[in-house]
Amino acid sequence: MSLPVLSNPLARRLFMARHLLLAPPGGSGRGADLRALIGRLGFVQLDSVNTLARAHDLILFSRMGAYRPPALGRLMSRERALFEHWTHDAAVIPVEFFPHWRHVFARFEAGMREKWTRWQGEGFLDQLDDVRAHVARGPITSGELAPEEPRGGPGGWWEWHPSKAALEWLWHTGEITVARRDNFRKVYDLTERVIPPEHLSPRPSGEESLDWACREALARLGFATSGELAGFWGKRMVPPEDAKRWVAGALGRGEVEEIAVEQADGRLRRSIAFPGLSEEAAALPEAGGRMRALSPFDPMLRDRARAERLFGFFYRIEIFVPAEKRQWGYYVFPLLQGERLVGRVDMKASREKPGAAEGALEVRALWPEPGVRWGRGRQAAFMAELERLCRFAGLEEVRFAEGWLRA
Repeated sequence: MSLPVLSNPLARRLFMARHLLLAPPGGSGRGADLRALIGRLGFVQLDSVNTLARAHDLILFSRMGAYRPPALGRLMSRERALFEHWTHDAAVIPVEFFPHWRHVFARFEAGMREKWTRWQGEGFLDQLDDVRAHVARGPITSGELAPEEPRGGPGGWWEWHPSKAALEWLWHTGEITVARRDNFRKVYDLTERVIPPEHLSPRPSGEESLDWACREALARLGFATSGELAGFWGKRMVPPEDAKRWVAGALGRGEVEEIAVEQADGRLRRSIAFPGLSEEAAALPEAGGRMRALSPFDPMLRDRARAERLFGFFYRIEIFVPAEKRQWGYYVFPLLQGERLVGRVDMKASREKPGAAEGALEVRALWPEPGVRWGRGRQAAFMAELERLCRFAGLEEVRFAEGWLRA
């Protein structure tokens, strides 16, 4: 039996709509509007790199032009509408999803105790009670815990001292929670003092959480394989073998159907979708001509292979690539215009002093994608986006390096 085919143009359009990039940015940028946006995305990945703006801030700004970074902090620390934990990476997550994360906590504890003990030694386990007691006295950062302790390795997270490792262990296993971030530094508190009681009490079963996670992932992806469903929230929420089992059951019950999704190269990829997806995609309006600079960690690009299949856009972040081996640059922003990824730009905020309210947006290099002509209209759309980014980042002007437009 042949499967219904979702054409590549409609697949792109639907995928953009599910990731809130089809319509122009709108909304107040704070409070209930911001909370609703994050809920529709499912989560927003956090990242500390700040060449122009932090990844999570740019993700939100790309969809809500009135957004400014303090609004996210208020939503988390004052309104308790979000909590921070792990999906495929560190992320802020709607607090009503918290009951399902109990399975993430349990899987982490079951699967990582031996590895962490090999890494830190038994000493970090010996610190657990002391750290629990310390947090019970009030919110704390890792820097306030035994800074004189010897560290465990050559750099980065390998340098955690035993108390820091104990603190992170308690966070990963759900005993403590990030209450807020101060200058991006985590401030921890007891989970029962952070998560509202109505979200702390429910205890969904493993099967209930699996069903919730797969349905919610499919709703946000539009169409997916079982591997893509598992990858959306991360394998500690949805182990790949459980995703396969859920897909088989949902197909058997007639809750989802198989479709063939046309890729950018014309090949068909077998996926599942809720019934009616093709009709929904056909009814969507076309995207406008606005250009947006996307964070390298944007949800639309998180699954690099999926983005490449749908858009024909190969992208890898080169932060950890030695400078002499980089093809593009340290932190390069993909450029989305209409329903195409049209290029990538290496740019950064340049300020005379860190945190200064003035400075310039420096455009070092821009590479149009193969087949994309960079004419006057596209340059005007690019300049309009740069000006929006300047206002967002508090910069005064745009500066272009010599030879910035590359072949």
